[in-house]
Amino acid sequence: MSLNKILNSLEKSWKRDDILLNIKKGLGTEQIVNEFLMKNERQIKELNSLLRPEDIDLLNQVEQLSTCESKLINEIKNLNYLENNGNHHILNQKRIVPSNRVSYNKISTFMINWSNKFVVIALLTISAIALSKQAWA
Repeated sequence: MSLNKILNSLEKSWKRDDILLNIKKGLGTEQIVNEFLMKNERQIKELNSLLRPEDIDLLNQVEQLSTCESKLINEIKNLNYLENNGNHHILNQKRIVPSNRVSYNKISTFMINWSNKFVVIALLTISAIALSKQAWA
């Protein structure tokens, strides 16, 4: 199977709506990731065998990008929390001008469209690293 087919297949099995439902049901992120890895073990092993060193470098960069996205989401969430609690003096340097605010629907759509593939690639990176560590052990 080609690398593109594997990635497309894994992307289809990583349904964001289903994951959000699982999170709302109280499943932990590790449990969600482990279930994904178990369900797609064959494809992930095949993907791992097709990865070249430059692909691993790219996956590491995507992982860093996902970390940046997570930090950005936390900062936005913290800014919103601080605004709602009236701590305006803390926000003077980081304040978002109300006229430039984007509605939550637009932010949600942006994040879903922008980061969906990055999340899959980050998970694949993590699984590839884990599988390669197991292979060398």
